[in-house]
Amino acid sequence: MPDISVFGRYTYLVTEIVWGVVAALLLRRANALRKAAVTILALYPIAYVWDRYTLAVGVFDIKLRTGVDVAGIPLEEHLFMAVVPGLVIGIHETIFGDGAADG
Repeated sequence: MPDISVFGRYTYLVTEIVWGVVAALLLRRANALRKAAVTILALYPIAYVWDRYTLAVGVFDIKLRTGVDVAGIPLEEHLFMAVVPGLVIGIHETIFGDGAADG
C-alpha cells in the first residue's frame, strides 16, 4: 500500500473523499442512491452517538485529520458515517440488486 500520509492533516479527509466517490459511483451504477440515503439517514444518529462515545473514552486517536470538529466529532468522522454504509449498500446492490445477474 502506498503511504498516503503525504497529505498530512488532510489524509483522513482525502481517504474519505476517495472512498466516498467509489461509493457514489457504485450506488449510481446500481440505481440505489435514494435507498442508500434513506439507510444512511436512519443509521446516522446511532453512528453519531457511538462515535462520540468511542472518541470521548479514547478508543480512537485520529492523528492525520483536519482538526475541524462538527457537533463534537471530527468532520472526517461525519463523512465516515456516510461512506461506510454507502459502500456496503453500493457493493450489495451491485451484486444482488435488480440489475444484477440471478444467482
